[in-house]
Amino acid sequence: MIAIIDYGVGNLYSLSSSLKHLNIETIITRKPEEIMNADKIILPGVGAFEDAMAKLKESGLVDLLIDQTRMGKPFLGICLGMQLLFEESHEYGCHKGLGLIKGTIASIQDDLNGKNGNELKLKVPHIGWNKLNIKPGAGEDPIFKYFKDGGHVYYVHSFYGRDCIENTIASSNYDLDIPGIVRNGSVYGMQFHPEKSGEVGLGLLKAFASPL
Repeated sequence: MIAIIDYGVGNLYSLSSSLKHLNIETIITRKPEEIMNADKIILPGVGAFEDAMAKLKESGLVDLLIDQTRMGKPFLGICLGMQLLFEESHEYGCHKGLGLIKGTIASIQDDLNGKNGNELKLKVPHIGWNKLNIKPGAGEDPIFKYFKDGGHVYYVHSFYGRDCIENTIASSNYDLDIPGIVRNGSVYGMQFHPEKSGEVGLGLLKAFASPL
C-alpha cells in the first residue's frame, strides 16, 4: 500500500490513477495511522514552496513524515513535493524545508541570467519534455529498474534543486544541470511529473512501488 499525502496541494487523482493503472494499491490520506500502516509514501505538490510548506505544517504531519523516513520507509517527493525535501528554498524569500535532501531550491531564471548575462534564450518556467540522464555510477539504483537512460520526462517548474550533487542520481540539461531524480537513503525526489511522463514515468513509478 502506498499512501499519497493529501495536504491541500498537488494533483492527487492523476497520480493515484497512474498507480492504479499499474495495479498498485494506493490511498489518498492525511490520517497518521494510515500513513504509518502504509508500505511507502508519496508527497506530491504543485504551486509555491512557502504556501505548500505552510499547509504541510498545518496538517500536523511534518514530524510524522520525517520519523517515517528515519525508520527507512521508502518516500517519494514529486515536483514541488521533491523541493520540499530540501533544506531551504529561495522562492520569494528564504523558507525552510524538510531537510531530507542537502541543498537549496533556487530560481532557474536567476541562474540562467547569471550564466548568460542578459541573453536569456530559454523560457522559464521549464515546461515540456526533456531527456533524463542517469549520473555516472547511479545506473544500478533500483529506481531505474524499468528505465532506459535518456528517456524523456515531463517538467513544469521555475525553481530547481541546487548544491545537491551528492544526492543527484539523474538530471536533465536546460543550459543548467537540472536534478531530475535525487536520493538520500530511502528518500527519493522527482522534479518532473512521472504521472504525466507516459510509459517512462509509469516505469519509474512501478520501480518505486517495487522492492527498493
